[in-house]
Amino acid sequence: MTKILINDGIHATGLKMMQDAGFDVNTTKIPQDELATKLPEYHAICVRSATKVRQDLIDQCPNLKVIARGGVGLDNIDVKYAKSKGLEVYNTPAASSRSVAELAVGHMLNLARFVYKSNRSMPSEGGSDFKALKKSFSKGFEVAGKTLGVIGGGRIGRETAKLALGMGMHVMVVDPFIDSVDLSFTVAGQDLNIQQDTVAMNDMLAAADVITLHIPFTGEAVLSDAQFAMMKDGVVLVNAARGGTVDEDALLKALDSNKVAAAGLDVFINEPHPREDILSHPRISLTPHIGASTGEAQEKIGIELAEQIIAYFNN
Repeated sequence: MTKILINDGIHATGLKMMQDAGFDVNTTKIPQDELATKLPEYHAICVRSATKVRQDLIDQCPNLKVIARGGVGLDNIDVKYAKSKGLEVYNTPAASSRSVAELAVGHMLNLARFVYKSNRSMPSEGGSDFKALKKSFSKGFEVAGKTLGVIGGGRIGRETAKLALGMGMHVMVVDPFIDSVDLSFTVAGQDLNIQQDTVAMNDMLAAADVITLHIPFTGEAVLSDAQFAMMKDGVVLVNAARGGTVDEDALLKALDSNKVAAAGLDVFINEPHPREDILSHPRISLTPHIGASTGEAQEKIGIELAEQIIAYFNN
């Protein structure tokens, strides 16, 4: 019987699909330091970001056929080595796109109207300095008519761009690997066919009022001192992609110089221990890497993983 280890959890729908397919599924988490002795009896492992599947572990698991990651990034898996050993490596790039995009837009709206700052101040000062707080937080901006720069024209970047278009924003998508993006969507039963050329990074940096990142981390920051210098004064930045895609030192300097008016961060370089000066900065809106953490996304992830694993073993 095919044995599947679900080591970082899975939605009940995906679990039931695999069980109904006749697989022996274990959902009891095995600690990382015990995987080398216990994983060899399994034919597939499903992970999220906590469990690491590196070369040394792969070498000790001759029965392993499939490594499946619930999510987009594969940085916790030695993908190239796994494939060289004949293993299939799956992820779920489509399942969480809408959830991540909505969080990115949520951060943008939050920053535009100082919701994050107001929420921090109201409990302690709302009763005594209501009028002062109202005056302090009354200089927000509408996003309609503003330009959103989207770094990354993949599924999440396109979904974010579509939401922005729906709110009346202009959109500039940067992606060196593609010439155009399909931003078509349906609203109120009407199909809107929108094809848009991608633009150069420097052109976007100079024009965007808000910038959002939707790219993997490839070893170095995409936004650092040089890129911040090209941006408009008072730009808003949102990162719901990966820690490291933005140079955090450069971001802090840009915030303190008012080059960046405010930032919304869902990802951090030192996760799960973000640096204190990021956490305490008065103009950063913070969430703890929850982009894909919605009930809808988790169910879609579970279904997509189950479908891929079932198809492989029943092929």
